[in-house]
Amino acid sequence: MKYVEGLRCRECGRDYPVAPQHVCEFCWGPLEVVYDYDAIASEVTRAGIANGPESIWRYAPLLPDPGGERVDLGAGWTPLRRAPRLAAELGLDRLWLKFDGLNPTHSFKDRVVSVALTTARSFGYNVAACASTGNLANAVAAHAASAGMDSVVFIPNDLEAGKVAATTVYGGRVLAVDGSYDDVNRLCAELAGDHPWAFVNVNVRPYYSEGSKTMAFEVAEQLGWRAPEAVVVPVASGSLLTKFNKGLKELHTVGLLNEEPTTVVHGAQAEGCSPVARAFAQGAVEVRPVKPRTIAKSLGIGNPADGYYALRDVRACGGTITAVPEDAVARGMTLLARTEGLFTETAGGVTIATLERLVREGTITRDQETVALITGVGLKTLEALGHNEPTHLREASVEAVDHALGGVSI
Repeated sequence: MKYVEGLRCRECGRDYPVAPQHVCEFCWGPLEVVYDYDAIASEVTRAGIANGPESIWRYAPLLPDPGGERVDLGAGWTPLRRAPRLAAELGLDRLWLKFDGLNPTHSFKDRVVSVALTTARSFGYNVAACASTGNLANAVAAHAASAGMDSVVFIPNDLEAGKVAATTVYGGRVLAVDGSYDDVNRLCAELAGDHPWAFVNVNVRPYYSEGSKTMAFEVAEQLGWRAPEAVVVPVASGSLLTKFNKGLKELHTVGLLNEEPTTVVHGAQAEGCSPVARAFAQGAVEVRPVKPRTIAKSLGIGNPADGYYALRDVRACGGTITAVPEDAVARGMTLLARTEGLFTETAGGVTIATLERLVREGTITRDQETVALITGVGLKTLEALGHNEPTHLREASVEAVDHALGGVSI
């Protein structure tokens, strides 16, 4: 890894070599990738990035890239769309949507998995594994299949049918566990010590999590190499929020952003699983685990690994972490679909519902240039919308159409 100096504990600062290791042996703090920013700054340019692939790997110098063949289905370089109709309805002048539903398996998890499995193969792993609330399982199974790796993914037993089908189709092993994501994650932590498998969010987590930075890199580049004034990020483990924040700072460190970013980062959770939002509201430093009871299953992590760091980052930039009612999730999904023609999953519904609330309360103001991260596509979570029936025409006639429309002129 040309620009990677090693790993460093986020708590005690101890340094470690590049290896499949995720926790500090001294204090059990999480490890993070450390880069030689001076070397990156001397070589990376905006023009060089623009001439790179239309994927996350255009930012290879700022990722743990071991060189050689990558596990790459083309994740990244998804659209940053202006959202004028939604902005008008909410009362904003400049609103953008970063739509990651157009990734290969239709969520932002393709970004992190591409980095994780590229790194895992360089360590000699032949089996990809993970604990997942659905989207990660899809991405791991797909990327493993494309790389000729075996996959074993673990999910809670109550996942949406679409996410289960979108995992099993790739031919890997899918094991559904009675219990929550946190139960599944504990099991995978135990298995990682006994099996020679690359658990993307356990033993290769330091590398895996770096892939989330590419959303920040793309937003800044797509805005003309500047940072937005506000961003709304869905919060599950909290890693996406912390890495988005880190990504913006890195761009300034290596000279790709002329001005130091002052983006206000807001986190979004649903009330049925809102441990980070609750800690934020209480002014707490630590996040107390909860039992997930939310329709937004992809955000249903009751004991978020990066919750502490998400709280720290949000408070440092003057942001918030908000929990919206469960019945607001589907309304957020339909609001986005009705105004902008984008169909998001429940996590996106949480993001839009949170954005609506923050604008209504004056936390996000009309003149702030705001980006909402839409991390997945709605076909995976159809259950959240209930049972929607079309209007039935008993005959194919003009009269039947007029009757069904109730005389409304369209």
